[in-house]
Amino acid sequence: MAKVKVDDIRNIAVCGHGSAGKTTLIDQMLVAAGAVSSNPCVDDGTSICDFDPEEKTHKYTIESSVVHFNHNGKRFNIIDTPGYPDFIGQAIGAFDAADTALIAVNAHSGIEVNTRRVFAEAGKAGIGRMIVITKLDSDNIDFPALIAQIQDVWSSACVLFNVPVGLGESLTGVVSTLNVPDDTTGAVIDPNEIHDALIESIVEVDEEVMERFFEGQPPTKEELSGLISRAVAEGSLVPIICSAAKGKIGVEETLEALAVCGLPPGAVARTAVKDDQTLEISPDPEGPLVAHVFKTRIDPFVQKLSFIRVFSGTLSRDQAITSSSSRKSIKLGQPLEVLGNDTHPIDQAGPGDIVAVAKMDALHTGDTLGEYVLPAIKFPKPMVGLAVTPKSRGDETKLSGALHKIVEEDPTFVLEHDAQTKELVILGMSELHLAIIQERLARRDHVEVDTKQPKIPFRETIQAKAEGSYRHKKQSGGRGQFGEVHIQMQPLPRGTNIEEFAVKHNFPQIKRFTYHEKYNFLWIDSVVGGVIPINFMPAVEKGLLERIQRGVIAGYQVQDVCVNVHFGKHHPVDSSEAAFKTAASMAFRNIFQEAKPGLLEPVVKMAITVPEANVGDVYSDISGRGGRVQGSDAAGGGMQTVNAEIPLREVTTYARTLSSMTGGQGSFTMEFNHYEIMPANIQQEIISKAKLHEEEDE
Repeated sequence: MAKVKVDDIRNIAVCGHGSAGKTTLIDQMLVAAGAVSSNPCVDDGTSICDFDPEEKTHKYTIESSVVHFNHNGKRFNIIDTPGYPDFIGQAIGAFDAADTALIAVNAHSGIEVNTRRVFAEAGKAGIGRMIVITKLDSDNIDFPALIAQIQDVWSSACVLFNVPVGLGESLTGVVSTLNVPDDTTGAVIDPNEIHDALIESIVEVDEEVMERFFEGQPPTKEELSGLISRAVAEGSLVPIICSAAKGKIGVEETLEALAVCGLPPGAVARTAVKDDQTLEISPDPEGPLVAHVFKTRIDPFVQKLSFIRVFSGTLSRDQAITSSSSRKSIKLGQPLEVLGNDTHPIDQAGPGDIVAVAKMDALHTGDTLGEYVLPAIKFPKPMVGLAVTPKSRGDETKLSGALHKIVEEDPTFVLEHDAQTKELVILGMSELHLAIIQERLARRDHVEVDTKQPKIPFRETIQAKAEGSYRHKKQSGGRGQFGEVHIQMQPLPRGTNIEEFAVKHNFPQIKRFTYHEKYNFLWIDSVVGGVIPINFMPAVEKGLLERIQRGVIAGYQVQDVCVNVHFGKHHPVDSSEAAFKTAASMAFRNIFQEAKPGLLEPVVKMAITVPEANVGDVYSDISGRGGRVQGSDAAGGGMQTVNAEIPLREVTTYARTLSSMTGGQGSFTMEFNHYEIMPANIQQEIISKAKLHEEEDE
């Protein structure tokens, strides 16, 4: 790795909507910098960044990839990110490693669904933001309207750093608005008209320079050079760059703009914590080691690569380091600089560097290296699921291993073994996300799967009080079985203070109580007089818990219940742990059915962003699905975000509906919110199906 000053490093995450030309722009940056001798092309499958077979087949980016090059004294580490919201986790991981986000906007399509998302996510990450308008050589471009849309959606801080000379087939180059040349013939917008607005956005971060500017004294070039990155860091300036990478127009100017406006390491305020001590991170190679694993990749040869951004200190081969997910010291492998699918060993990595290490099983995405710990990367929670089984018998172990590799490299993919439904469920961001994962399973691990919609994880509960008993008595020669349990059962609201609850409901003889948070289940032992010997009470609790896990009315897990075991009987010879376990389980089953049992269903919170013209359609659709609209917020650029709560069973395939309703312009986020009683008619349907399956099994 060529040595450069820390201030001369630029870590850039290139992001935007699909087909905006991000990968093509990066490929042409590599060509312009002399980092590659070929002319890579996405359409030909020769792109440096899109090297996975799935990416070559579909001709779009699926995973983030890292490249590097030196240009005009600056070291660039560029992270290419996917353009579709289905793979947003890759962009979020990249923002953790970057200091600046370069957001691509297709000149013909304008601001699209994922363009909005990545702009917002980069803001949450606290990094600088720049915009590059791509494909300016396309037909039918209304450039002034596009700039107006950008400023309407993201504010007047978005200012042109250069303007195109011509558009479409007539595009010949770009002209700077910072250092306006004498000849601006053919510029779509006069750069002199933009110059003052650009300078104003820059000097806003320095009161003294700003006052002089408004008094008619322009800042010097040296002052501007020092203030531009500050303005980008503070958000008073979001530079807009113009390009048409396929025609090699604006590529050199994009590199110059990234060198001038892109933030150096240390410009983004970051802190790490050790015990109660907070460290303000500075990019000091002699400082304490602080580095983050922001991505994991497993190649076809099962070589695990951990991608690391170094913020402070130095990484060297064979160095003993600590990791936030490991109690033991780890011996670091060989640092590698990365160029797409190629790696090259280097001696060490310092602040601002992005490197990879191979075959480090102890490292995982999100780990902090060093004694100080960085904030966790906040990846979105996947909510779209499929139940999977291997097509070939005997491939269960093979499938499990393959899926765990994907869990390791994709933080937005979750694997669940549902003990209640007996299904292996994969969860992702969308149907497309899960479809790509299935392709990868077949290609990389030679495992094909059958899929179906997973069973919804309903829950059972009660809505009234009841009490009763059950006597388990069995005599079949020799020692018999005897155990009798008396219980009182009642609902237990979520968030209840357990001790106050016990007092309120008059359980004065409590000897012991246990709260099981997983089920929100409280069981109370108020037995006196030894009618149930104390050595049998653990068996009573076990019987209750097993019944809770098995369910009563439809085979779903029980929750939100309080059981008070207050009386019982035993036999000095025939009583046993097995007898009391059975008696407790059967008592729970019988009394549960008298306590107004019901089914609970998961309700999710949704934020649905659509064009204003489609808001009424969304309101009507949500209402028709039994959901509750909770209002809407302006999202800018003629878009509205509708907030709603809706049963999960109604939105397992919502992406298709929304795409059809909005012509592909809608997007949504979804997260679990709470459980609530489902409508009686649907309850009855589910209970009837459960009983039918039970009879078939018998």
